[in-house]
Amino acid sequence: MKGKLLVLPNLLNKEAHHELFLSSSVDKAVSTMQGLIAESEKEARAYLKRFTFPDGRTFRDIPIELFNEHTQEVDELLDPLKKGECWGLISDAGLPILADPGHQLVRRAYHLGIRVHAFIGPSSLVQALLLSGLPAQRFAFHGYLPRSPKDWLKSIEARSEEEHATQVFIEAPYRNEKLLATLLETLHPKTLLCIAWDLTLPTQGVETHPVSAWKRRTLPSLHKKPAVFLLNASV
Repeated sequence: MKGKLLVLPNLLNKEAHHELFLSSSVDKAVSTMQGLIAESEKEARAYLKRFTFPDGRTFRDIPIELFNEHTQEVDELLDPLKKGECWGLISDAGLPILADPGHQLVRRAYHLGIRVHAFIGPSSLVQALLLSGLPAQRFAFHGYLPRSPKDWLKSIEARSEEEHATQVFIEAPYRNEKLLATLLETLHPKTLLCIAWDLTLPTQGVETHPVSAWKRRTLPSLHKKPAVFLLNASV
């Protein structure tokens, strides 16, 4: 019998107790795993350390395989699952698959007849949509922006107005403040812009204003803080 791939949530705030954000079903699932697929061994060990294993194993005993931008062969990661083992998949933060290449594993697992189970948990994208005050009946997530984003921003602003859809994107934390300056320079004054940063952390902040109002405000300090940007030009 083929094994199982468990798509598992991680925390956005690594200092928090996982019981506050992850359901008890995640504890139960992790306790049954034979191995874990993760972006880095350090983050994987920190994740496993949160859980207990009733069969006497510790977080040090769980095999870890790496799946990141350097991974060349997806099928090798699934070899233990083809033999009947149960392995988990995590992202460094939040949910795998969203803004993450884990979809390749899931698609290949289905092709190989491996069962896939997904568990719900924190997602910065979902949190930002919930807290933004922007309509989420229709939205599009664009991932990271291109390095020269002005024309691209004008394009998605026009798309937002035409489709009545909120547009969501992210940037490398060290480039957040440069991006914010570009947004205020590029977008229409009436476009609503939301910035959500440090989500689920004690320093969490969420602000939504028209671009014209952002230009009159004291801007938040976003340097090296994980942030999600949202805009809507149709409200």
